[in-house]
Amino acid sequence: MQMHATSRESLATARERLEALTADVDTAGLRRLGGELSAVLGVAARERTLLRHLADPAAAGSVRGGLATAIFSGKISDLAVSVVRAVAVLRWSSAGDLTATVELLARQAVLTAAERENTLDETEDELFRFGRVLESANELRVLLSDTQAPVQRRLELLHAVLAGKVGRDTLDLLEQAVRVPRGRSLDVVVGQLAELAAARRQRTVAQVTAAAPLTAEQEDRLARVLSEICRRTISVQIVLDPKVLGGLVVRVGDEVIDGSIVNRLAQAARGLPA
Repeated sequence: MQMHATSRESLATARERLEALTADVDTAGLRRLGGELSAVLGVAARERTLLRHLADPAAAGSVRGGLATAIFSGKISDLAVSVVRAVAVLRWSSAGDLTATVELLARQAVLTAAERENTLDETEDELFRFGRVLESANELRVLLSDTQAPVQRRLELLHAVLAGKVGRDTLDLLEQAVRVPRGRSLDVVVGQLAELAAARRQRTVAQVTAAAPLTAEQEDRLARVLSEICRRTISVQIVLDPKVLGGLVVRVGDEVIDGSIVNRLAQAARGLPA
């Protein structure tokens, strides 16, 4: 998330405030909070005037916080109001940074629930795999991202596709993404969610493209080697693609390590005389 210094400091404060406010909240309450913050995000996305007032740097923080309380009290839980107020009183470089923070806190609430129930690994894996589905299923991606269609219709399609196939927290996070896509391609958003889940486990995602499935032992060994190379804990996600012929193509963030046979053949061909 690209932000100026003022917003980065406010984001860090908002995340700490969320942790403090939810320290004693059970997982059901965390999931409810995630849904409520997502609903607030939807209101902010539609009501641009309200958003400008909530992020107005010329207004005192207490005024912005009071506005947030007045608007949302009685419509969402007291906990959710407290979180929104905590965000509103902070200073933001832009209104977009405020909405991005509310979105991140909504995700954080759900991921915290998954973490407490020890399902964060499964959530990360399910998000990653659905992101891969969206990359190849163009029609589905377009339908789920179509903001001209009613939100309920898009959510019904999401449930029809994923019913019984993913856990509750994965579905909650995907509902958030479908409900308020904020002009982004859904496959990109889902990829960001998977990375956020990995980061919650203090891991970095390595997308590994292979011609054939790897055994659990091979995946573990690869994760250890990549962790040593990158000097941070790596979570491996495997993508199958017969076109690589053999070897592996590893992507960690913007860095690509291409050890596939097809790449080595291409390199050899470039060295041959015309």
